[in-house]
Amino acid sequence: MTKKVVNVHEAKTQLSRLLERVEAGEEIIIARAGKPVARLVSLTQGKPLRKPGRLAGQILISDSCFDPMTDKELAEWGLL
Repeated sequence: MTKKVVNVHEAKTQLSRLLERVEAGEEIIIARAGKPVARLVSLTQGKPLRKPGRLAGQILISDSCFDPMTDKELAEWGLL
């Protein structure tokens, strides 16, 4: 992936052009006073963003899940 570094002023004045480059697969680094502060990347690239709590209330875990394992279960897992 190609990377380009731009300053904040250029990012503000050339946003549409920078977005076109991002859509084409380029990564844009935005710097303030020469120090990188942000990265502009396509949402269609890489891993999808995770949303904490997205499955809340949809997965139920039985209380028996926390019971000690029997010797038979330990043996099945190769722990005996």
